Amino acid sequence: MDDEKKSGIGVFEKYLTLWVLFCMAIGILIGKYVSVVPDFLEGLQIAGINIPIAILIWVMIYPMMMKIDFQSIKDVRKHPRAILISTGSTWGIKPFLMFGLATLFFMIIFKPLIPTELAQDFVTGAVLLGVAPCTAMVFVWSALTKGDPAYTLVQVSINDLVILVLFIPLVQLLLGINNVTVPWGTLAFSVVLFVVVPLVAGAITRFGMIKRRGIEYFNSRFVPKFGGITSAGLLLTLVLIFSFQGDVILENPLYVLLIAVPLTLQNIISWGLTYWLSMWTKQPHKIAAPVSLIAASDFFELAVAVAIALFGPASPVVLVCTVGVLTEVPVMLLLVSIVNKTKDKFPQECGDDTKAGA
Repeated sequence: MDDEKKSGIGVFEKYLTLWVLFCMAIGILIGKYVSVVPDFLEGLQIAGINIPIAILIWVMIYPMMMKIDFQSIKDVRKHPRAILISTGSTWGIKPFLMFGLATLFFMIIFKPLIPTELAQDFVTGAVLLGVAPCTAMVFVWSALTKGDPAYTLVQVSINDLVILVLFIPLVQLLLGINNVTVPWGTLAFSVVLFVVVPLVAGAITRFGMIKRRGIEYFNSRFVPKFGGITSAGLLLTLVLIFSFQGDVILENPLYVLLIAVPLTLQNIISWGLTYWLSMWTKQPHKIAAPVSLIAASDFFELAVAVAIALFGPASPVVLVCTVGVLTEVPVMLLLVSIVNKTKDKFPQECGDDTKAGA
């Protein structure tokens, strides 16, 4: 409990899965009994972007981006092997792992339970999740394992920059294997809208506020003000999405459980691989913990936003990305527990790679 308080994890984050289930119930009820609401909101679009959901996603992502300090990237040389393991796994292995697991389960193992066209939509949603590395909750997971906060910030900053370069080509490559055509222009517009814009806005806010009030005020007073707003934005987004998805869920609630299987396996396998590599390369535990947890988690806010922009809020693709919100927290808390219980397997000396046999 003390670790949770120190990490800043609150009731919302700790019980996020329950909140998601609650929002699912509310959304489904709205879709079934007050269908005029989702019908009206679904029509509020500009250039294929649903305006209400876009605003709510900005509300979620903008506070995350304020935490990113791109000046920290100059410290990348302090942990070269750790950076290589996490970045290599996140961008060179994880997207293909997710694609493989989703294809295996949705197209082969669960084939008797899922129509072919729907299975392909599920694979598409899984790909969008697998290509989007987490940028927010990883700070909580790192703190719960007493991970090095400086390394965590460096790795998240690197991933935010790599997203701008690799997200679009990886999505097009993996979806193209299944002959799913994704308009490059719409995909690029989504990345600009939901990554570049909040990233730039967050950087400007961070620079201006630190210049005026100092880094201590920014971290301890300013950023926490947005916690409740971010939570509210996520919950309202989920209610809207599930109001659009209600018919699919009510007709076959088993789909939610089936979708959860490859998503959960991807989290666990990505974590296990990077955790083992960190152990093999003799990384200190305070580095190995965030290395593995960053590689395991997903940027579900971005995946949801892009899925809605590409396929519409009622698409099964969006349902998969939303189930990612449902499964990630309990899975990551389990992995945090394992990481804490295996601390004695790693070198405990302080210092960086260059001092620890790098």
